[in-house]
Amino acid sequence: MVMEASVRSGRTTHVVDATLFYTPTSGGVRRYLLCKHDWLTSKTRVKHSLVVPGPEDRGEAGGLIEFRSPPLRAGYRCPLRMSALRRTLRDLAPSLIEAGDPYVVGWQVGVVAERYGIPAVAFCHSDIVNVVQCRFGGLAAAATGAYLRLLYGRYDRVLAPSEIVANHLADAGIHDVVLQPLGVDADIFLPDRREPKLRERLNVPPSTRLLVFAGRLAPEKNLGDLEAMVDLLGDPYHLLVIGGETAGRPSPRVSVLPYERDPRAVAALIGGCDAFVHAGRQETFGLVALEAMACGVPVAAYRAGALAELVDDDVGALASHPSPAGLADAVRSIFARDSAALGRQARRRVLLRHSWDAAFRQLLRTYAEVLREPVTVMDAEPLSAV
Repeated sequence: MVMEASVRSGRTTHVVDATLFYTPTSGGVRRYLLCKHDWLTSKTRVKHSLVVPGPEDRGEAGGLIEFRSPPLRAGYRCPLRMSALRRTLRDLAPSLIEAGDPYVVGWQVGVVAERYGIPAVAFCHSDIVNVVQCRFGGLAAAATGAYLRLLYGRYDRVLAPSEIVANHLADAGIHDVVLQPLGVDADIFLPDRREPKLRERLNVPPSTRLLVFAGRLAPEKNLGDLEAMVDLLGDPYHLLVIGGETAGRPSPRVSVLPYERDPRAVAALIGGCDAFVHAGRQETFGLVALEAMACGVPVAAYRAGALAELVDDDVGALASHPSPAGLADAVRSIFARDSAALGRQARRRVLLRHSWDAAFRQLLRTYAEVLREPVTVMDAEPLSAV
């Protein structure tokens, strides 16, 4: 018999997510939150609300609540009205709050949780200690670690999407860290969705080996490395970048398509390519690489960040050194083998290890541990902390 998930008061469990990392064109965090909302709505009786910055104050619609915040950069917004944000979080009467950033929103979530005795978890989507270490050195990284210890001391658990992030948090003295991988909707990202006339659309020869990258074109994605890589590769390689402001051909070997909101359209574009390439050095998970693997596309990436936890010789190749030349060698090694077989193995790995269903069931076990009672999934026994 299906039991309604509830907290000790007997009311329906209400999970509230709040984060700064949410824009109309943001990537992994936004995808995680929207997939989580759909899964909780369809698989449980848990009520789920998202509290995110927006251009105007907007009441809850489809689970989304926006609070007016001025623009920051790259589409992100930074809230200034801290008391109003705290009231919004308090008035939702959450059973549990999850904070998705370690900045102003994460700080206010911690304050509300501590003040009103609300269970809270923090999802560390950004490897902030490592970023600061690389850019500003050890003293700045030590100060960042001290800040995170103070912030996360307000939380019951800290979630890390990869082992590298979990290890960096542990090295900074953060306790109660739980590994919580992200997932992929393998019914959307699947090989059969590939766009068959993609080369014709891009006006490249049918024999072209088409490489693809999709995501925010932020500096840390190192798009310049990808452009240098495809120049080193020469014919018959061509790079497709999905995520620009407009479509264009910035160079003979590079095509750009605009950011695509529809994940099915993204799956069709990625699936129509021969290999996915990623030049990020500080990825905390690498969700888009998993999405490419789900499409049956092998992946070439740097041996850096969390991508090294997802990619190996069975599903693609890791560059021997973090440079365009190293990435070009990784791409060549994919095509020196059976690239189609690598893609099939990549798809199998996603199905076995990285479904959203498995990820969210694991997340609910953590929630059950924090709430100190089971949370029920409608097609299974109640999930407890064990």
